[in-house]
Amino acid sequence: MDVIVERCAGLDVHKKTVMAAVRTPGPKGRRQQVKEFSTFTADLEHLRDWLAAEGVTQVAMEATGVYWRPVWHVLEAMAGVELLLVNPRHVKNLPGRKTDVGDAAWLAQLLECGLLRGSFVPPREIARLRDLTRYRTKLTQERVRETQRIQKLLEDAGIKLDSVATDVLGKASRRMLEALIAGERDPEVLAQMALTRMRPKIPELRKAMVGHFDDHHTLLLGMHLDHVDRLSEIIGRLDEEVDRLMAPFAEAATRLLSIPGVAKRSAEVIVAEIGVDMSRFPTPAHLASWAGLCPGNHESAGKRSSGRARKGNGVLRAAMCEAAWAASHTRDSYLAAQYRKVQAALRDPQRRQGHLRRRPHHDRHRLARALRRSSHLWRARRRLLRAAQRRRGPQALPHPGARTARTARHPAARSLTPSFGLSAERGSAPHPRPDAPLPCRELRSFVSEAMSILTAVARC
Repeated sequence: MDVIVERCAGLDVHKKTVMAAVRTPGPKGRRQQVKEFSTFTADLEHLRDWLAAEGVTQVAMEATGVYWRPVWHVLEAMAGVELLLVNPRHVKNLPGRKTDVGDAAWLAQLLECGLLRGSFVPPREIARLRDLTRYRTKLTQERVRETQRIQKLLEDAGIKLDSVATDVLGKASRRMLEALIAGERDPEVLAQMALTRMRPKIPELRKAMVGHFDDHHTLLLGMHLDHVDRLSEIIGRLDEEVDRLMAPFAEAATRLLSIPGVAKRSAEVIVAEIGVDMSRFPTPAHLASWAGLCPGNHESAGKRSSGRARKGNGVLRAAMCEAAWAASHTRDSYLAAQYRKVQAALRDPQRRQGHLRRRPHHDRHRLARALRRSSHLWRARRRLLRAAQRRRGPQALPHPGARTARTARHPAARSLTPSFGLSAERGSAPHPRPDAPLPCRELRSFVSEAMSILTAVARC
């Protein structure tokens, strides 16, 4: 292939070592040099000096966990050098040739031919914001899990507080839990701690606070509440730091907040994951594909075997799905109207069937075509035609591939024919209807094979 990049390098990055392959012009074609470096900062600086001495203009490396980051941070200070972080699935080497030297050389060969496409690597300020928002999401999830542990503990003690209170860690519920830890066991006293909207539920609270809460539950509940308080404190500190880093992107965040369903934290996650420079994505469709929010393509020989979406960016996808769900419950918005329209169409069987009948390529037609091509169905149809022939006498038997379903005029065959796509050609002359019924063995065999084909196609 034609060489597009004259001087390039491929790096096979590991936890302790980096295998570097440099390809440059030589007296007899292309010259390749391979060296191994340690991942300590001093050795990475030696790697940077060697690449600069060879006049390398492009460097490619695989996205291997977090091990590529120290190498990237050292090499990004090189002037006039373009760094590419590539997906390992796009540069997979041939089986049986998997070595560190071979992987580095393969990366360099692909790079010099212009066959590599770099992944999105956010700038430093966006990367720092991304670390904070992702860590905040993890801590928020951990706080939810700790709350569920509290509910499990109360259930074990027979305290049904979560059956009455919406939030187990609300202001009034928290007062009751702290009173339980302090040694209060009187249901009347605990129920009287209800506030505002929980006051009408005092009779139910008296029943809910009756249980067998002992010293073991007191110890565990105190630990759980301390952990929840510690997590809330750290999340508050993260919120302050995120607000400080979001100050330069206030205009972008304000525009995102104008979208129905997008709240403050969702806007912060979106900015942290994709940044504010949209020139990296040629079209909105590319961004949706990168995030894993569009169907995938898996087609071979004209057949689609799967349309599931790729993994994409899990953090961004979760935030967008949450925003979409919130937008579906808003009022006076286009997204909510579309959601209600589709939801009504899916819930109403008649509207759903009418909508599907208006589609030019309905699944029923594809199923019928698949069944017509099935050899099992053709054999069953052949047996039907032979049974009909025995009732009519000796006649010319049509070829199984010919579309002449009118040759089987038995009521059972006629009832089964339209369901399985065996339609007759226009202008074909109907044959005399047989007098005797179709043998049960033949009909049962036909139905059994046809239903097995239907089940297999439906599962696919």
